Amino acid sequence: MGQFHFIKGPMEGLWIIEPRPHTDIRGSFMEVYHYREFKQAGIPTQFVQDNESVSHKGVLRGLHFQDRFPQGKLIRVSQGKIFDVAVDIRPDSNTFGQWFGLELNSVNKRMLFIPPCFAHGFLAMSEPACVVYKCTDYYHSKDQSGILWSDPDLGIDWPDIGMGEYILSEKDKQLPYFKDIKKGIWGNRMQI
Repeated sequence: MGQFHFIKGPMEGLWIIEPRPHTDIRGSFMEVYHYREFKQAGIPTQFVQDNESVSHKGVLRGLHFQDRFPQGKLIRVSQGKIFDVAVDIRPDSNTFGQWFGLELNSVNKRMLFIPPCFAHGFLAMSEPACVVYKCTDYYHSKDQSGILWSDPDLGIDWPDIGMGEYILSEKDKQLPYFKDIKKGIWGNRMQI
């Protein structure tokens, strides 16, 4: 038996991954990534960069993507909980423009693998929320793009965490709508 339980998500290439922690009187241990097991499950991905984000409760980050250097991401929460969202922005996909959301937390230890060419964002639902994620390509600041988190055409059902308004960066407040990206606001980089 492997160290992970792999569950196919509702969109091609999207995976929910449940690690199998080992616990005893000392505490716990678990693998968070194992190339051979991921490859055997159908996720033959190698990662080039690891990131960590610590957010206060109510912080919403996203929806971000890179145009010319799309990043696949393996998302997990090492402390607290988040509502994690992936939006399919692959023009040839049957689920183009659809979103999927899942609570990830440090108790259930679930991870979400988001393939390249998805927009990604999350809402911190705890104080704090520590998100650790592996990326399939490097971060390129001049290639960063995004979609407005509250785009009515996407209709993402962000959870109410009892705080009123979410906390966003000025940059994220000004991201374009999905329909504007489809019209080519970012040029032909992704040919959306």
